[in-house]
Amino acid sequence: MNEKKVFNLWSIVYGLWFDSMDKFIIHKSSLKGTVKISGSKNASLPIMAATLLTDEECVIKNVPDLMDIRTMIKILEVLGKEIKFQRNVLIVKAKKRTSGKEYVAPYKLVRTMRASFCCLGPLLAKRKKASVAFPGGCVIGVRPVDLHLKGLRELGASIVVEKGYCVATTKGLIGKHIYLGGAFGSSVLATANIVMAAVLARGVTLIEHAACEPEIESLVFVLKKMGAQVEGQGTPLIKVLGVKVLGGVTVEIIPDRIEAGTFIAASLATNSPLCIEDINPWHLTSVIETARGMGAQCVVGESSISVNPGGAMKSVNLTTLPYPGFPTDLQAQFMVCLCLAEGISLITEKIYPDRFMHVAEINRMGACVRRNGPYSIIEGRDKLYGAEVMASDLRASAALVIAALAAQGKTQVLRVYHIDRGYDKIEDKLRKLGAKIKRVKQ
Repeated sequence: MNEKKVFNLWSIVYGLWFDSMDKFIIHKSSLKGTVKISGSKNASLPIMAATLLTDEECVIKNVPDLMDIRTMIKILEVLGKEIKFQRNVLIVKAKKRTSGKEYVAPYKLVRTMRASFCCLGPLLAKRKKASVAFPGGCVIGVRPVDLHLKGLRELGASIVVEKGYCVATTKGLIGKHIYLGGAFGSSVLATANIVMAAVLARGVTLIEHAACEPEIESLVFVLKKMGAQVEGQGTPLIKVLGVKVLGGVTVEIIPDRIEAGTFIAASLATNSPLCIEDINPWHLTSVIETARGMGAQCVVGESSISVNPGGAMKSVNLTTLPYPGFPTDLQAQFMVCLCLAEGISLITEKIYPDRFMHVAEINRMGACVRRNGPYSIIEGRDKLYGAEVMASDLRASAALVIAALAAQGKTQVLRVYHIDRGYDKIEDKLRKLGAKIKRVKQ
């Protein structure tokens, strides 16, 4: 078969596969009402991995029903857990019969999301060996795992890379003073991995330049309920005194601050008043201040926020930073808002400098965004226009949905499987607020 025929055959196969994906059809919409926020995906996944540290039953409540959660369930089942998941409650038990191979997290599962790599630390701590495939997830630039490996090696792990797998062994982890700073600041998943490994290590572990995100605080809260001895969560210095064994736990997942921030962005972009409930406003301080800087009125309650955009938005300069700075996971959504703001805005991406794959798609809708390295210069426009656009990653897909709600005419958002990884029934929530959104299965 010649090269041209091979190319044509590949094009047909790819086209059939691509056309089988779901898409959203969205028309310009005004939103109004109250939306309840689901449990945090980014908090749930490390806590699920932490169940590998015990043989006792763990009950985790308020777990969002997402593709990434379902994938982690499959990974935990391969690693020797028996799991029930109903009505956002996850019950994790150890299997009675095992094959002895429950220390291998296979590539076919790990490839779909990066958070699966945080199984490495607890597996190593509990079973003294682990084989975890290098992770996949969204294409948002280079995201190395060097800090994970550095921390585990300093705790006493022997690590080699074989055929795309990270193979780690130890005779027993020993506490150390570990510096976890990287080129772009702290790492949430690396901090989670090292904390989970250290809770069963011998002696004291000091983790300097640890991530301060609420998801790390939540993980440490769970570990302490399991019997771990940890201090300093929420600060750049975490101290862990290793214990011999951990027990079971019953916990509830914190609200998803990124989902909450996404609905704040939807409120701004569509100039629609929204009440966002079941949140922790303290986790959203930088986001709320950015919305206020753009001219919105934000009334903060104990577990809610009411957002009233109040007319034309103002331009702002926005820089993504580790918590408590502005989250990189909300950069794309707020870029859409700034595309409709008066004047010129500047976004500086200091976490993932290549996280601008949504720029081309937003520009297809009439936006004016120019990228220069880790910077994007945004010239505000009066309107966006419906178009056929393609999601490149999880947060970019949310940004395109917001842009579609604000755009004149009809928009088709392709590859919405990305959004299913991180947003629990987002189209249902938007529809209840008045959005004209429809999922089309082809």
